[in-house]
Amino acid sequence: MNPLVAPEAHARPHRTALSVNVNKIALLRNTRHIGIPDVVALSRIALEAGAQGITVHPRPDARHIRPQDVHDLHALMQHWPEAEFNIEGNPFHNLMDFVRQLRPHQVTFVPDSEDQFTSDHGWRFPDDAARLQPLIDEAHALGVRVSLFMDPLAGQMAGARATGAERVELYTETYAAAHGTPRQADVLAGFTAAAEAALAVGLELNAGHDLNRANLTDFLRAVPGVLEVSIGHALIADALELGMAETIRDYQRCIQRAFAASA
Repeated sequence: MNPLVAPEAHARPHRTALSVNVNKIALLRNTRHIGIPDVVALSRIALEAGAQGITVHPRPDARHIRPQDVHDLHALMQHWPEAEFNIEGNPFHNLMDFVRQLRPHQVTFVPDSEDQFTSDHGWRFPDDAARLQPLIDEAHALGVRVSLFMDPLAGQMAGARATGAERVELYTETYAAAHGTPRQADVLAGFTAAAEAALAVGLELNAGHDLNRANLTDFLRAVPGVLEVSIGHALIADALELGMAETIRDYQRCIQRAFAASA
């Protein structure tokens, strides 16, 4: 398990990692019974093009990622030791079985319901602390880093850190909805405050949900310390137009523009 990084280390410019959520590839594949598009093959292309990680969210109904996909992707990641395998989902559903079997680099706990269309809110503290604690402890005993999916609320970060989680993933849908509108600056200020509060208590930062090529650079310029973004829906949609490899390169250019601006 990676040691915690002191908050002051994040004050320096850094290069945010891109983790590709491949759920929507599986969703398209599942509309037929002929195995295409191939989730593993496209994940390999993404890694070859410069993605630093692969994310999956295996829901109990297997409507996109199926259990075999998780195992096949775990096998693929053995050939990419420098990349990260992130499995996300609700730890009270089917998630912990994958964690116990595969011991991914990171597990992201998300408080979604079994029939939820997509993730739409984060954990709340102290409300969720007692039931999350034994599962966080178990993940740590397995050598797995824990990230908690969180709304951008500065006052919640100390509670998240008190569980022992190493990271939080800031839920960015409100930012994506506000991007390009008069509300953008105010919404971004809330994310910046949440990020600063997280860093101040020793948390590391991820971010994800509805980030895309149009809004990613602005987000990373404004929000300090984001170590990783997990992007799925928009990235897979872009790949239908540009191809997977060029899409990964373009997202990396978006990240690099933010990094260059802060260097």
